Amino acid sequence: MPHAIPDAVIPHRRTAYRPDVVEGDDDPKASKLGGTPWLPEGTTHPVCPNCNHPMPLLLQLDVATLPDPARYGGTGLLQLFYCTNAEPLCEVDCEAFFPNAKSVVARRVDSTTKGAASAVEGERFEAKRIVGWEATDDYPNWEEGEELGITGLDDATIDALGEDWPLTGEKLAGWPAWVQGIEYPECTECGEPQALVFQIDSEGLLDYGWGDMGVAHLTQCSAHPDHLSFGWACG
Repeated sequence: MPHAIPDAVIPHRRTAYRPDVVEGDDDPKASKLGGTPWLPEGTTHPVCPNCNHPMPLLLQLDVATLPDPARYGGTGLLQLFYCTNAEPLCEVDCEAFFPNAKSVVARRVDSTTKGAASAVEGERFEAKRIVGWEATDDYPNWEEGEELGITGLDDATIDALGEDWPLTGEKLAGWPAWVQGIEYPECTECGEPQALVFQIDSEGLLDYGWGDMGVAHLTQCSAHPDHLSFGWACG
C-alpha cells in the first residue's frame, strides 16, 4: 500500500495517465507503442545516419485524443523513432541516451493532410494501440522536491516516498522517474526546460531495455510544441 503523502508534498501533485492498450495495428493514425507509423505525403520514414537502416517506431501519440491536447500542441501526431541496430551499435556510437542524438527522431507531424502508413520494411516493435487513459496521482522525487522548496522531510519519509513516487512504468505526463538525477532537456529555441510527455520503462509495454533497467523520457517545450527531445538513463 502506498505511503501517506506529507502535507508539504501534496500541493505538487500532478496527474499522470497510464495507457490502456490492446494488441494490433489496424489504425495507422492511432496512438500506440510500436507498430507502423503514419506518414504525411512528402514526409519520409526516418533512417539512422549511422547505419542507414530504417528506425523502428517507439511511440506515436494522436495529440487531439490526449488528455489536455492543448498542452501538446493541440493537433498532429507526436512520433518517436529510435535506432536499435546492434551492428553497428548505434545506441552507443551516437550516445542515444543524450537528447538530440542523431540515431533518434522525435517530431510532430501534421495529421490533417493526405498520407498513409509507412511502407518501409525494417525492424518493428509489436504494436500496442492505446485505447484509453487511466488518470492517477503522481508526486515528485525528493530531489525535485528540494528544488520546489519542500523541506523538513526526514530520511525515513524520503525513503518511503521513493518507493512509490514518481510512478514508474509507462505514463503520459506526471513527474519523471529519474534514475541519475534531474535531466530535463532545454528547448533549442528558447532555452527553457522541456516538460515530460511520455515515460517508457525498460521491458514494459515495449520489449526493449534502456541499459541496465533504465527509464526513458520523451519531452516537449510548452511554448514550442514542435521541439521535442528524448533521452534515457540507467543505474
